[in-house]
Amino acid sequence: MKRKHSFVLVPLLGLSMALTACGGDDSSGSDDSGTGSDSGSSEAVGKVGVILPDTESSVRWESADRPALEAAFKEAGVEYDIQNAEGDAERMTQIADTMIGNGVTVLAIVNLDSESGAAIQEKAQSQGVATIDYDRLTLGGSAEYYVSFDNTVVGELQGQGLADCLGDKDANIVYLNGSPTDNNATLFAEGAHSVLDGMSNYKVVGEQAVPDWDNEEAATIFQQLYTAADGKVDGVLAANDGLGGAAISILEGAGQAGKVPVTGQDATVEGLQNVLAGTQCMTVYKSATKEAGALADVAIALANGDEADVTGTTVDSSDDSEVPSILLEPQAITKDNVGDVIDDGGQKAADVCTGKFADLCTEAGIS
Repeated sequence: MKRKHSFVLVPLLGLSMALTACGGDDSSGSDDSGTGSDSGSSEAVGKVGVILPDTESSVRWESADRPALEAAFKEAGVEYDIQNAEGDAERMTQIADTMIGNGVTVLAIVNLDSESGAAIQEKAQSQGVATIDYDRLTLGGSAEYYVSFDNTVVGELQGQGLADCLGDKDANIVYLNGSPTDNNATLFAEGAHSVLDGMSNYKVVGEQAVPDWDNEEAATIFQQLYTAADGKVDGVLAANDGLGGAAISILEGAGQAGKVPVTGQDATVEGLQNVLAGTQCMTVYKSATKEAGALADVAIALANGDEADVTGTTVDSSDDSEVPSILLEPQAITKDNVGDVIDDGGQKAADVCTGKFADLCTEAGIS
């Protein structure tokens, strides 16, 4: 069954190109609370609230998503309020209540867990506020739309990337999965397993989820898994660059960094540097500009009382409902194509190619 809503379908006329632009004339201004508005006329009405999850699970939320979202909303002339819950579900609820009280007509969240996310969406719906799941699907929620990347494909790219780095030899693999409260982490693991489980030369010698994507806890968990396997670990399926970096820190202590392939995700500065240095096998790039532009498309459609164009639906496994979705395609990044992230604006060469990484960037054709 599909989730039902009351919005009338009206085509979006040329919004997509404008909304994905990262540049443009910045006439809106923004205060320290993360709010902004355009002083000129706008096709959109209402106000959009976005709540990001934290600053610990990945640097992407503040370094990539926030500026990309601000650029997209400013370009479209839409009033917005972007805040960060700092990993606290109660804080996210309080932010949502404040945003609703301040008149947002559309609320997009990156949930910290499905239970609290669903409660926020139920409250918003009762106040006539349309909701969007951004990046993570809220199981049992009531979001009108889901905007993300194809997260099963992310896991498949990680699994194939690790297999490419390991080759045909017999190998022991450890999985360092994302937070058990994050539906995306489940999809990443499923995608990776779908690739690697069919390869009889690989053996899983350890697998554990990392609560709240906590990188420090990830290091502790990986150390325990590594010790339990008597150090006989040939590859690490790490769900993102932060977890990958945690595993690499333990491998460095054991003199195995660069000898044991490690995967990642988010194409962070650290992740790209690790890929260039050979301590990380690959990462997965998900353009924040494209994802923010897609969210802005949907938010503006809802603010206007319209329906948004979608790429398909996503099944909510908690009740088998189908959520109208915009799912973008992720890209595998290895040492051979790190420059693609730079060229796309995902990171700046000046940030990646610092210190000892300058020569590695030159070798990779990055300037």
